[in-house]
Amino acid sequence: MGIVVVEVCDGNAMAAMNLEEILENEYPEVAVLTNDCLSFCGLCRVRPFAIVNNKRIHGKTPEECLNHIREAIEKELAIYE
Repeated sequence: MGIVVVEVCDGNAMAAMNLEEILENEYPEVAVLTNDCLSFCGLCRVRPFAIVNNKRIHGKTPEECLNHIREAIEKELAIYE
């Protein structure tokens, strides 16, 4: 398990991207978890989002959201440097 946890809902647009492969290859400290539901009813249908260490990260497109996720990961990892 990584020191940064990224959670995605399998009903969200982010689930179409292979976040586990993308992020875990870029950041060995990251663990990506895909869940059936993250209990943010309806949010997964409205916009792409993920949860990074219990903080909601979202974007207008999956690519924008991925960029915001990377920024959040960088901030989290900076704590441990």
